[in-house]
Amino acid sequence: MNTAPLTIRDITARAVIAPISRPIRTAVGTIPAAPLVLLDVTTEEGITGRSYLFGYTPTSLIPLVKIVEELARDLKGKAVVPVDRMRELDLRFRLLGTQGLLGMVISGLDMAFWDILGKAAGMPVVRLLGGSPRALRAYDSYGVVDVRADERDILQSLERGFEGIKIKIGDADLKKDIDTVRAVREMIGPDVALMLDYNQSLGPAEACRRIERLLEFDLHWVEEPVSAQDLQGHARVRASSGARIQTGENWWFPRDMQRAISAGACDFAMPDIMKIGGVTGWMAAAALADAASLPVSSHLFIEASSHVLAVTPTFHWLEYLDFAGGIVEERHEVVNGTITAKGPGLGISWDEQAVSRYMVQ
Repeated sequence: MNTAPLTIRDITARAVIAPISRPIRTAVGTIPAAPLVLLDVTTEEGITGRSYLFGYTPTSLIPLVKIVEELARDLKGKAVVPVDRMRELDLRFRLLGTQGLLGMVISGLDMAFWDILGKAAGMPVVRLLGGSPRALRAYDSYGVVDVRADERDILQSLERGFEGIKIKIGDADLKKDIDTVRAVREMIGPDVALMLDYNQSLGPAEACRRIERLLEFDLHWVEEPVSAQDLQGHARVRASSGARIQTGENWWFPRDMQRAISAGACDFAMPDIMKIGGVTGWMAAAALADAASLPVSSHLFIEASSHVLAVTPTFHWLEYLDFAGGIVEERHEVVNGTITAKGPGLGISWDEQAVSRYMVQ
């Protein structure tokens, strides 16, 4: 049996604007399509690992591609050993820091490395992590909704078996938020979890004032009511509002998660696998959450998230928001409101015709 590690031959990045089923409107802007960077890590042994980055805005795509190309020069010829590569990159950029676009690229490469290892072993990544693919409870994630225009979609979400619905709010007129939340609660009934996401649009005092007016609608959680970096503000809202607070999608690597736990910033945690350090970083974050008895949900990236959540001891929810469905060969299907990890590797393969159609030149 050959136990020698695989060797990185090349790393390529391609920018695409992928179609999504519905635009995502937030309190701070609208995402009409998904700006993605597709990563392909080829090995000398003929195995290709794949992952993707979500750039939030098309403006980020070319800089992300350039960062990948720069890192590729140093990584070529090195072994596909995710923990070693993570340590190496952490040390290399210790003075600069690994937040922002650089952190996204490092996390995306880590995911591609794990994809290679899974493919080499002929099994899904979740099995390499000591678990097995299982049906994970998912909630359907919406943007700011128009209760009339979006009613059909929300009811279809319930028909697909989703037991949770998340909507984004943060209108300048509080009454509009109240009317929207009331209408959605009436639409989905009392037994479906209702999550609200402010996308960091408020200050602590205003967040407490607004949340108090919404508690009657049996909120499962209130997400990022204040700036993600304002841990004390989150802790204040948590202590004063009476709502359970969700945050974490903007934590950079496990150290940020530890700071949030120490500050008492949240009742629930939502790491983003593209910011927390890929699969390697997620596993460290999952251990922190387990030690703190903190329920963990995912943010985006249903393909990779379905693997790591299956081995997360305090698993809570998987967020269903399919940004890559328009450019992969096989979508992750919802079955009775659940998502199950695919393999081998992370179960990602590109539809090259679609990639060509949506590529940014």
